[in-house]
Order: sequence, then C-alpha cells, then structure tokens
Amino acid sequence: MPRKARKQSRTGIYHIMLRGINQQTIFEDETDKRQFLQTLKRYKELCHFKLYSYCIMDNHVHLLLEEGEESFSQSLKRISSSYVYWYNLKYDRSGHLFQGRFNSECVNDMDYFLTVVRYIHQNPLKAAVVRTVWDSKWTSIHAYLGRRSDLVDTEKVLALLAFDDITALKCYKNFMEEVNEDQCLDIILKTRVQDCEVREHLMNLGVPHSSMLQQMERKKRNGILASLKSIEGVSCRQISRVTGISKSVVGRAPGPGDRYVVPSGSERVKKQN
Repeated sequence: MPRKARKQSRTGIYHIMLRGINQQTIFEDETDKRQFLQTLKRYKELCHFKLYSYCIMDNHVHLLLEEGEESFSQSLKRISSSYVYWYNLKYDRSGHLFQGRFNSECVNDMDYFLTVVRYIHQNPLKAAVVRTVWDSKWTSIHAYLGRRSDLVDTEKVLALLAFDDITALKCYKNFMEEVNEDQCLDIILKTRVQDCEVREHLMNLGVPHSSMLQQMERKKRNGILASLKSIEGVSCRQISRVTGISKSVVGRAPGPGDRYVVPSGSERVKKQN
C-alpha cells in the first residue's frame, strides 16, 4: 500500500521528530550530539532552511524548521543519511539507525508556532532529565538569550512576542517557564528508571555503547541482558530501546531468576543449577 503524501504546511513550517529504530539510543555521548548539530548546521547552509528550535534527547530529536529551496523531507533525508554514515563508521556497525519515516506535523499559525517552540524546549524538563528548562544543554533555548547563533533563527519568535528586544526577551523567558499541558507531536516513554541509569549500568559492565552489545557473542550478550532485567523498574521495552536489541530477543534472554557468576569484566556465564 503506497504511503500517504505528507500534508503541506501553509506557512512552510514543520515540527519534526527523528527517533531511533526500536526507540534505541542514537546519541551515545556528547560527541555524538555535537556531531549531529554540526551536520544540522552544514545542511542548513546548503539547503537554506530556517531552524527555530531543536532538542536532542538520547533516542530522539525534535526540530522546528521552515523549508528553504527544497522540501523539508529532502533536507531531513540529507541530514539523517549523513549522521547515520558517521555514526556507523564510529561504532563499527551497519544498517538503519533512525526509525523508518520520520514524524512531522504542520505548523499553520503563529500561536501554535510559539507553542511548539516552548514544547521542544521543555521536552527535557517534562522527561525529568533536568530540573528547570534552563538546565537543558542540548536544546536551542539559550540561543534566544541575547547570544548570536549561526544555527538558530531567533528573530521570528522574538518579534511575535514584542516589538522591542528588551520586552521580547522578558516575554520569552516567562513563556518558556510557563507551566502547561501542551500536546504536540511526541513519543510517550513511561519508565520508572531513567535510560541514563540503564546506560550507566551497561558502562559498569564494560559495555560503553549499544553497538558493542549488539555485536557480542550470544551467550555473553544474554548475560548482560539478564543483568539489566534484574534492575527493579526496568522493562524489556526499555532495555530494547537503550540497547537497540529487539524486544523479542530481550524477552527470551534469561531473567532475574537465573543465577550468574562473573568470571571477568562484563562476561557472564549461566551457572548450572
């Protein structure tokens, strides 16, 4: 069955979300996030689109952009292909990284435009990754605070808030801090244990990134998965998301009822009963 054509925004502005296949981690560390921003900047200059807001989470990205000389779909294909090539080279892996077709929604009026800007900036706050919206390191929120940015186009947002810069900045700060129940394009991830805690556990087991786990010999890999499954509050779905290993494989791996000994490093061998 052919895919439905994407709806066209009357303003040319779109809210876009890229996420990892099987909701897996696509940014293992800060170097990966910086690389994505560099890729975004390079193609912004080549494709001449405008970027109003962004947020980089560990397993997905939010962007608010206005398409330029080519469709936003083409620009996103360039950006994602370039990053995936770099990521696969770095982690010695192959294949897809992003989940199929990216999600998008039209932003057809300026009221919703401002709502999406705030929503994207508050994404880490609502995910309980940070304590305040201003603690977010990997969003564009700070680009608006009187600092010049060669990546984020801030003029449109500030002009919609007030005529003069001082008042606009004050309105912007208040608007970003406003408590709300905005429902925009998003994924809902309900976990009792944060993904970063699962990744920290992996690090302690000698697995610095998910690609290493994916390439492990099955017996050794299943031992690592068993250790993750023994953490209270961690689900098979969350393990699959963090590791990039399918939920069915995670589900078949030995559970917390099985006992293991650890002869060295992250290697675990099932103990005979």
